[in-house]
Amino acid sequence: MQASRPAMKATDPTPAPAGLPKAGIGLRFQHHRAIVDERPAVGFLEVHSENYMGGGAPLACLETARRHYPVSLHGVGLSLGSAEGLDEAHLRRVVALTDRIDPLFVSEHISWSVTGGVYLNDLLPLPYTEEALQIFCDNVQRTQDALKRPVLVENPSTYLQFAHSTIPEWEFVAEIPRRTGCGLLLDVNNIYVSAGNHGFDAAQYLQAMPRGAVREIHLAGHTAKQIGDQILRIDDHGSAVCDEVWALYGAAIRLLGPVPTLIEWDCRIPPLAEIVAEAVKANAVAAENLERADAAAA
Repeated sequence: MQASRPAMKATDPTPAPAGLPKAGIGLRFQHHRAIVDERPAVGFLEVHSENYMGGGAPLACLETARRHYPVSLHGVGLSLGSAEGLDEAHLRRVVALTDRIDPLFVSEHISWSVTGGVYLNDLLPLPYTEEALQIFCDNVQRTQDALKRPVLVENPSTYLQFAHSTIPEWEFVAEIPRRTGCGLLLDVNNIYVSAGNHGFDAAQYLQAMPRGAVREIHLAGHTAKQIGDQILRIDDHGSAVCDEVWALYGAAIRLLGPVPTLIEWDCRIPPLAEIVAEAVKANAVAAENLERADAAAA
């Protein structure tokens, strides 16, 4: 069930246009109290599911925030790409938290992180093969059956490619919702990072995305490191969104329409106001590009 949208106390003078959802922000522990006290004018909050599965004070804080904002649950531990299947105990924890919070979205990653019962604490890339695609889709379907709702899956940021991959990443990603009925969480920064690292065309990636399947967009900062004569882009979520990613976001909005958008900031976390300012900028960029799309269609 989609969460209701409670009334919120506005703090920015330019709300998003009708039909354009306000951008959301990630809820981090440093800002639990400020979110409740200040009620910034953001559209929703997103949390990492695993941080709230243990109950106690974190879950109580999340439930308090949930009274004021819709919440999205973004998981990092299901390991949907694991050939050995899902950890049923972890899946039950995801289901329990989902039932308790009634989130706007439940999302996970196109990756794997568990093998032989060992959790590797990273979102590892998949080989883009038919076998890996079918395993991933089977695990998505098992997750949706348990949750009794569609999930969203997020495209990866990657730093290597498998020699035996046979499917371009954008085709692999686009095929998942076709086979499972799930949605896509399109991380625009991840597209930019991976395109820079591997030399593919970010615009071609956007064009390949099934229009109705993209139900959320992520924006974040990244770090560029010079290694020899190459630049490696690292998806660390530790800075403001760069100009190139804003431009790619504008192209995504022109192509996909008014998709709910979230600002991620997970390390070197600044004061809440700086993150809210990024969400306000996302509203402005989205509105401008929706107008451009409308004008082009007229």
